[in-house]
Amino acid sequence: MKRPVQPFQIRAWRLALVGGGMALVGVALMVRIAMLQVVPDYERGYQFLQRQGEARTVRELVLPASRGMILDRNGKPLAVSTPVVSVWADPQEVRLNDQQLASLGNLLEMTADSLRERIYAEPSKRFVYLRRGLQPDIEAALRPYAAAGIYTMQEYRRYYPAAEVAAQVIGITDIDDRGLEGVELGFDQWLAGTPGAQRVVRDLQGRVVESAQILQAAEPGQDVWLTLDSRLQFLAYRELKSAVTAHSAHSGSVVIMDVHSGDILAMVNQPSFNPNSRRNLTADAVRNRAIADIFEPGSTAKPFTMLTALESGRFAPDTLINSSPGRVVVSGKVIADPVNYGALTLTQVLAKSSQVGTTLISLQLDPERMHNTLMRAGMGDLPGTGLPGEVAGTLPQRYEWRPIEQAALGYGYGLSVTALQLAQSYATLGSGGLRVQPRIFLDAPRVEQSRMADAAQVAEIRAMLEEVVVHGTGTRAAVAGYRVGGKTGTVHMVGSAGYEEHRYSAIFAGLAPADDPQVAIVVMVSDPQSDDYSGGLVAAPVFGRIAGEALRLLGVPTDTSPALLAAQGVVP
Repeated sequence: MKRPVQPFQIRAWRLALVGGGMALVGVALMVRIAMLQVVPDYERGYQFLQRQGEARTVRELVLPASRGMILDRNGKPLAVSTPVVSVWADPQEVRLNDQQLASLGNLLEMTADSLRERIYAEPSKRFVYLRRGLQPDIEAALRPYAAAGIYTMQEYRRYYPAAEVAAQVIGITDIDDRGLEGVELGFDQWLAGTPGAQRVVRDLQGRVVESAQILQAAEPGQDVWLTLDSRLQFLAYRELKSAVTAHSAHSGSVVIMDVHSGDILAMVNQPSFNPNSRRNLTADAVRNRAIADIFEPGSTAKPFTMLTALESGRFAPDTLINSSPGRVVVSGKVIADPVNYGALTLTQVLAKSSQVGTTLISLQLDPERMHNTLMRAGMGDLPGTGLPGEVAGTLPQRYEWRPIEQAALGYGYGLSVTALQLAQSYATLGSGGLRVQPRIFLDAPRVEQSRMADAAQVAEIRAMLEEVVVHGTGTRAAVAGYRVGGKTGTVHMVGSAGYEEHRYSAIFAGLAPADDPQVAIVVMVSDPQSDDYSGGLVAAPVFGRIAGEALRLLGVPTDTSPALLAAQGVVP
């Protein structure tokens, strides 16, 4: 007979033991949690655990600071900062399969292989840039990749509205928004802002879920106002580029300066570059030739020889100089004119640019006085604009001047200037004999002007310069409705073996209007390859076109005097 099955029963003491044990475990866990949360020294303290948690969720983000704007004298922007997105990766966190790498590469316009190489080039790193300067709208498409160690950050990128028109003056910044050239470099401390910092909380996918605290607010850079007038800058650039192209020239520069304030209204160069697209960027195109490239001024220095002659008291504008037979020998060197001009007044010597007449005058002057006149006008001295790369040119000082050196100084050889220096010297003539200090920064203090020459004698030089345009070598610089004056220059370029026989710099420096100058303009075209290579044929027409439109843009009224109308062949 089978024994009846007894139902299973848990003894009460066993149940109490198990229940009590579980309760003790719970209490122990609660006590441990409480101790971890409250007791500072237990298991390295709750501060340690809190720091460990924050290290996994709390981040400090750099708040980028926008760079200050660069503006022209009328407030037109020449350089602005625009927000962009940069993409970076933490190689130790990246977890992407081949398909994800390909998809990410498509977004960043990179191949999967190049992206993989960029990420894992140095696996021990915690930060590596993948792409910088992308449009902000890409950020939304990149959010899903945050969980895989791909992150974005806000930055700023420089944009230049004037593009190549003002490229060398404004300059450029590098990928980190630091100034590299031009105003961007020269005024970098002023323009650069101060980045800020913000503490944020991220989730497991790397998304910002809470902005906890701004540790330091970003401070934008200060704006820089330049003396440039964008209208004149564009005008000068257009005319210079047209001339350089038409004559297949190597390079060129134009400077327009206010003769009263010294403000640089325009400064352009060829070749140029587009700072918004830096492909094929060369150092040759970046260089600001107007302040960095030196050349011998040639005949454009002759007005200062004439000024020295007037100051000597031995000459007047109508003093006759016999240039026959059209050549003169100085220290064994033959100096000749294209033709035998015969007897010329001082004014005619300048108008016809007679080398013989200028030499005969120079040899009757004290060379130290000639040197001093050029120095007072600003040659051989640093203009002091604050632009990087600015040079002073050369103005030789000798213990004893040989006759050929004295003659060469008289017609502008043996010294060197920049286009800016030549504009400064002519602005001195335009201001009535006051030394003009060039300015590019509108807020820069104006230097008190000192007198470098007698106003009446300077006025006589300006009248002589006007004759150059009316009856001399500079007729192509004439401007309808305005009296202008200036001087041509055709200078042999210097090569490795001395002066090059068939390479020239074509120059024109002048004032407009001649009777009441407002602007000094210098045009320099280097190494024109066309049949026309002289200053009168290459540079003078550029001056005429720039001066005419510039005077109208500046609101200078036209001259309707019968004398000017007759000189320009206009029938009233």
